[in-house]
Amino acid sequence: MSLVAAAADFKSIDAAVIIDTFLLLLIGIGPKIALVPFLEVTTGMDDATKRRVSRKMLVTAGVVAVLLVLLGELLTRLLHFSPGALSIAGGIVLFIISLSMIRGPGDTGSRDQSMAGKDPMTLAVFPLAVPYLLNPAGIVALVTISGDAGSVGLFAIVYGLLALVLALDVVVFHWANKVSEHLDESRMLVTEKVFGFLLAALGVQLALNGLSDLGVIHLIGH
Repeated sequence: MSLVAAAADFKSIDAAVIIDTFLLLLIGIGPKIALVPFLEVTTGMDDATKRRVSRKMLVTAGVVAVLLVLLGELLTRLLHFSPGALSIAGGIVLFIISLSMIRGPGDTGSRDQSMAGKDPMTLAVFPLAVPYLLNPAGIVALVTISGDAGSVGLFAIVYGLLALVLALDVVVFHWANKVSEHLDESRMLVTEKVFGFLLAALGVQLALNGLSDLGVIHLIGH
């Protein structure tokens, strides 16, 4: 099921739709994509700075997510783009992010060098909060849900699920701050490459879903 189709089903809410929505938010603003970049960015920082970075990252991503649910439909109308177009754009951006994760060691070194000397609080906002923690898949889901959650009760359910995912983020990144110094660098590198390939697949799927929603292609089982 595409993000757009999942949001459309949100109009007839039931347990299955709640679970689907939770999984979409877990992909879109959960810890799995941001964890490895967070550990890389905070390497060498003292514990207090790491806590400040994680707190800034979580608050920024959370505030942006709340605003997207509130204003997503308005933005869609003002900027005249369809959910399908948003899904395609999200897929392209996510694919670009994945390429930066699976590039070779030389490129990774260049990336680390480009981040060196930057204010940790700036890095907490970009790239950690957006587009790693709140990633393109999450933006697509939140904006689409914004246009289909037509009552206060449905918005309350979305915000409840969002709060649950953010609470999970808090637990995971608190744990990451505690164990970051004990993690093996080579294992982290392998993990980043694996996640990069998975994100590339997700980016392609988002783009395909968008093309299908626009009627350009037909996906079997869509």
